[in-house]
Amino acid sequence: MSDINKEVGFRIRCLREERGWSQEELGQRAGLHRTYIGHVERGEKNLGIENLEKIAKALGVRARNLVDFDSLDDQG
Repeated sequence: MSDINKEVGFRIRCLREERGWSQEELGQRAGLHRTYIGHVERGEKNLGIENLEKIAKALGVRARNLVDFDSLDDQG
């Protein structure tokens, strides 16, 4: 998979872990299966826009913050 998939997945994982959530909990909050969350976090899946938005809402961030590599470092 591409580096962008890995980078976005890493950011999702960091935000999830900051909240103390398991992949299963994030999946439930986002309406997605826990195995899908795992694939995304490892950069193994291309993340569609709708699912990106679901994950971002569940994490309480804007979807653009997950892909805006300049601002996420400041946003956390």
